[in-house]
Amino acid sequence: MFSNEDIRQIESRGSSPKTVQAQVERFKKGFPWMKIVGPATPGHGIAVLTKEQEDAAVAYCDKAKVAGKCKFVPASGAASRMFKDIFAGLAKMEAGEEGNPSVEKLAQHIKDFAFYTPELFGEPQDTLEYRRDVAQKVLTDKGLAYGSKPKGVILFHRYEDEVRTAFAEHLVEAQEYMRNADGTTNLVVTISPEHRPLFEAALAAVKDEYEKRYGIKYTVEFTYQDKATDTVAVDEKNKPFRTDEGKLLFRPAGHGALIYNLGKVEQEIVSIKNIDNVANERLLPLTARYKKVLMGKCLELRDKIFSYLDQLDAQKDPASAECRHLCDKIEAFFDKELCIQLPLTPDQKERFLMLHQKLNRPIRVCGMVKNEGEPGGGPFIVAGKDGSSNLQILESVQINQDEPHCAEMLSRATHFNPVDLVCCLRNYRGEKFDLLQYVDEDAGFISSKSYQGRELKALELPGLWNGAMSDWNTLFVEVPLGTFNPVKVLLDLLRPAHQ
Repeated sequence: MFSNEDIRQIESRGSSPKTVQAQVERFKKGFPWMKIVGPATPGHGIAVLTKEQEDAAVAYCDKAKVAGKCKFVPASGAASRMFKDIFAGLAKMEAGEEGNPSVEKLAQHIKDFAFYTPELFGEPQDTLEYRRDVAQKVLTDKGLAYGSKPKGVILFHRYEDEVRTAFAEHLVEAQEYMRNADGTTNLVVTISPEHRPLFEAALAAVKDEYEKRYGIKYTVEFTYQDKATDTVAVDEKNKPFRTDEGKLLFRPAGHGALIYNLGKVEQEIVSIKNIDNVANERLLPLTARYKKVLMGKCLELRDKIFSYLDQLDAQKDPASAECRHLCDKIEAFFDKELCIQLPLTPDQKERFLMLHQKLNRPIRVCGMVKNEGEPGGGPFIVAGKDGSSNLQILESVQINQDEPHCAEMLSRATHFNPVDLVCCLRNYRGEKFDLLQYVDEDAGFISSKSYQGRELKALELPGLWNGAMSDWNTLFVEVPLGTFNPVKVLLDLLRPAHQ
């Protein structure tokens, strides 16, 4: 299948012909549908805390011993999707047509955007020429060139005496709830290599001022999605897709590739939040409170699991009555708190080993917000390959909606995943987990894309908070919708949370 030139191309990317061949076979075989037991709902898969329980979690977060904390921010790629409507409207206007409502709203409210300056945009005018001029200056090198820049360096918010990029807001957030005992705050930000100078400039512009203002010391690491994790594209006949020059086409395999980056983090507790999910600083008390709630619940869960593991290790005879009683307690804990029901096994030693293995895994606590629109992908209880059930975050593309049972489970979903996670990456002996050991390779999916007008199929690795964390111990906790303020399109910046 692969020529010598293909093999050189593959190996130059840090991959191997065997890996690429396996990707081609995956296109042919496809991915299995996820086996849904039921939706995770309040009281059955999603913990809904009282104010007293929230306060206790915050207090636990503040007092628990931690081997370092880190904020992990996926920020790769350009913001092209954020500006899709504006690009479309500009193309129409440049072709002599009227444009679209998004461009009209952009021009009409230009003064409400943090990136507005009178020198660049002048006074708003209700003319086609002015709307075209605004779109050009936002998108192209006639002005801000935001159409080719990453979201992280786009100005999101205006304050009385400063304007902030999305990246700057993450720095402000981090000092509020991810501060270490020594007064440092660690961030790992995943970016594209070509955007590094932009992020470094954005950091340099605020770092000294913020360290002085907040009494903090930032350690920021920029990391890249490894090209070795890119996946080969195929044509509609599942043959490797080739460019006009005859080369294989590789594509980034989605955020699931970032499990490699996450696995390199040295700190024990990691908070994960997307680059575009930040709000005006006036909402920071709400954001920080619920981040600490999630962190406190994660640390509570960590300490309970570590205690059970220590107790199991202290058992001299797995068949003893004392050990059986302990195993009963652990099974009840799994069922009640993590929605894990284990397969029955008559052999007590097998049961003992299974419980030890199930406990000794990475931990994640995920915030969930109420779904006020149509139910989609989100938190579910899923049947695992070993006969057990557990909590998973599923995308709708992983659910067979033609199957009546799955369609009903999807319709009963009450919450969705805002990508608001706190993770524990070390085991009860203080050692780092090898995160690649807990990925479900069957939890990826295939999507339809195009390249220079030609149709192709792309392979997405199991998502970072989906299949890449499939075998983690998971707890879902309800958080307020006000903690979720993503900027998916430019006009989202006009919402109250960003003004």
